[in-house]
Amino acid sequence: MKETNQKQKSVWSATSALRKFPKLEKNMNTDVLIIGGGMAGILCAYMLDQAGVDYLLVEAETIGSGMTKNTIAKLTVQHGLIYQKLISRFGVEKAGLYYQANQEALKKYTELCAGMDCDFEEKDSYVYSLDHPQLIDNEMDALHKLNIPAEFESRTALPFPVAGAVRFAHQAQFHPLKFMQEIVKKLHIYEHTMVRKLQGNCAWTDSGTITADQIIVATHFPFLNRHGSYFLKMFQHRSYVIALDHAPDVNGMYVDEAEKGLSLRNYNGLLLIGGGDHRTGKKGGNWAELRQFADQYYPDAKERWHWAAQDCMTLDEIPYIGNYSKWTPNLYVATGFNKWGMTSSMVSAMLLADRIAGKENPYASVFSPSRSMLRLQLAVNAVEATKNLLTPTVPRCPHLGCALKWNETEHSWDCPCHGSRFDEDKQLINNPAMKHLK
Repeated sequence: MKETNQKQKSVWSATSALRKFPKLEKNMNTDVLIIGGGMAGILCAYMLDQAGVDYLLVEAETIGSGMTKNTIAKLTVQHGLIYQKLISRFGVEKAGLYYQANQEALKKYTELCAGMDCDFEEKDSYVYSLDHPQLIDNEMDALHKLNIPAEFESRTALPFPVAGAVRFAHQAQFHPLKFMQEIVKKLHIYEHTMVRKLQGNCAWTDSGTITADQIIVATHFPFLNRHGSYFLKMFQHRSYVIALDHAPDVNGMYVDEAEKGLSLRNYNGLLLIGGGDHRTGKKGGNWAELRQFADQYYPDAKERWHWAAQDCMTLDEIPYIGNYSKWTPNLYVATGFNKWGMTSSMVSAMLLADRIAGKENPYASVFSPSRSMLRLQLAVNAVEATKNLLTPTVPRCPHLGCALKWNETEHSWDCPCHGSRFDEDKQLINNPAMKHLK
């Protein structure tokens, strides 16, 4: 595989240009304030706009400039081997509701993308295993219990043998920023408007205050620490992508069931390969692992683009969508998408639009942020945070004071506790921190 001298940039950013919106310059009142201009926030704004609700959306930088531009952009209800886990943890009923919620999200994307210039394509989706056929069999059993249509496959278009794969037909993929460009045309958005503080129904920015009856926090990682315990309920995880020219069409969307496995799909003649994963602030395979794979299986390919994504991971692999906490009836959150941000963003928008309108949503209990925290990952998160809080080094994260780690690959300071990141000049890259390093 040959590399180009392209700087780190996603293929989505390289092949689209989003429209610009003004900065907030005065105090304002609205029924609903949405904080965060990623896919989740934008879709919330779209749903409220369609419903005739008075709203504003504010974004600290520019819309789509966070994790949305770095997704691999799959639209699927197949989130790894998720359904056997959901049945084991929550039972058949809730597992079925999770599927139905994501199925509705996929259907809504399909409707919105019809006739839209966003490179929407229907594709089959596969979760494969290299050496654990029993896991594939278990997932097929779970899907049978839930009456979810799926097929077992012993062979795929991948360049290596698999022990088995679960195939979901009629899933989809698209260009997320082209989609966003179409969806935001008539929305009420302010860019370069960071909310510094929330108190009651008032949000403070550097250039004005916003008073709202209801507020949605869609900022990737929630920035309010006094409610919801998200600093315990989540951690952040980095993954890497390379886009190859002169590589074959794999005829579908693929993801390995293994934690360190690969994700593959094609776009416009390119093969996108994702992987190299690690917890933010830890070491991982990053792009080097992907390039090694490409050298082995696609030696004639040429790397066109490379980028990295960061995902919020929850205690039980289900997003947190709903009231920010039990004690905040007019404050909502959408976060913890566990690497499946596109369908989860649509689920968030549909569920929260119903909540704003006072409608009962059948999926609310599945995604409730106030569900039980008693999961093994909670202890792991707590130990990681305690260890880094006690590490006597500088610099330290302004979020909650954890010791930052130098990321040699990406030349950034990363927080192992909650995932904030800062560049070489100590400027903030990723939240939940809200200010630069001193």
